[in-house]
Amino acid sequence: MPLRFLSSLAFLAVLLFPVATSAASLKEIQARGYMTVATEDDYAPFEFVEGGKPKGFHHDVVAELKKYAKFEIRQEILPWTGLLAAVSTGKYDTAITGSIVSQERLQVFNFAAPIAGATHYYIKRVKDDRIKSVADLNGLTVGVQAGSVLLSRLPELAAMLKKTGGKLGKVVEYTSYPEIYEDLANGRLDYAVNGIINATALVKERGKIFAIGQPVSGAGFHAWPVPKANEDLLAYLTGFVAHLRKTGKLAELQKKWFGTAFPDLPTEPIRSFEQYKKLAGLE
Repeated sequence: MPLRFLSSLAFLAVLLFPVATSAASLKEIQARGYMTVATEDDYAPFEFVEGGKPKGFHHDVVAELKKYAKFEIRQEILPWTGLLAAVSTGKYDTAITGSIVSQERLQVFNFAAPIAGATHYYIKRVKDDRIKSVADLNGLTVGVQAGSVLLSRLPELAAMLKKTGGKLGKVVEYTSYPEIYEDLANGRLDYAVNGIINATALVKERGKIFAIGQPVSGAGFHAWPVPKANEDLLAYLTGFVAHLRKTGKLAELQKKWFGTAFPDLPTEPIRSFEQYKKLAGLE
């Protein structure tokens, strides 16, 4: 997984020191004849490069978008660091990537209708018989990525533990998940927290070492960011997601790359933190 905490710092700089944006409206995109789309290079199974060739869920989605759109789709594959900041300043029209909706990001972006769930789960060692439920996480040491949405939602786990008489233990922040998994495997951590898609991919690859536990957050959503006030482009991308859903292609690609479909996702764009809280069950 990429060093997403660095991107969070870059994105925070955009929030603190706004840059004049030049995000194109849908009419402008249609008039010039192309849409610029950014995708990541290292966030499997959403998007990755293997043998010099792009692969993953969003590689297939962009191929569908090229068939759906009546204008050219110009795709650029780049590291996550700075990607959202580049969209916010108009360098790209949108990022078709596995970004997770969050309060911070909703200050700058609206999000098209979600394309996958991002509920957080705990991950433990297969042979660790101490942990059988969320209640057993009481006081244990957890690893999570610094500056991530996962870190920002740990208070939900703390609230779950409080209901059972427990409390959140030591939180260790890392720059990347490979480091977290290494320390979890060797016993320096008791458990880790990650989104269901990434957790499933980990267990598929290393199921003899790791196991997925129970949810430790309310609902979460992977969705594509569109700069605020660009309502026509937001509606266009939400319409494209609806098209994928109606044709069955969305469920097909979800099963292909994530191992499961997400039939109960919201079908409307997400524009505010208040709306997001209701959808995520945070109220």
